[in-house]
Amino acid sequence: MADHLADVKKYAKKPVNEAAVAGLAKTYRLVLSKSDTQYVACSDPQERERVRENFLKKKLGLSADDLDAAIEETCKAMKDDRTKSRLTFYYLLAERYGKLDAFV
Repeated sequence: MADHLADVKKYAKKPVNEAAVAGLAKTYRLVLSKSDTQYVACSDPQERERVRENFLKKKLGLSADDLDAAIEETCKAMKDDRTKSRLTFYYLLAERYGKLDAFV
C-alpha cells in the first residue's frame, strides 16, 4: 500500500485521497498482482481502449467525448515513468472526473 501511495503522490495535483488509493488497491488486487497487467502500456492502442472501455466507461460510468484525450494526457503526465502503475493511472483518471468516492 505504501508503494502505491508514494507513486500516486508523485503525480496527483491535489492532496491524495488515501482511502481511494486503498479502495483501488482492493478493487484491482488481482490485476495489480500480475506482472503483465499491473502496468499501463500507453504505446499500445488496445491497452488505451481497455482503459477507456473497462475503467472509464464501465467502472466509472462515463460517456464523455474527451475520454481518449484524458487517457492521452495521463500518459503524458506519466511519460518519464517507463512502468506506469495501473493503480496510479486509474487514480489520476478518477481524480480528473471527480470519481474517487467510487473507491472509498
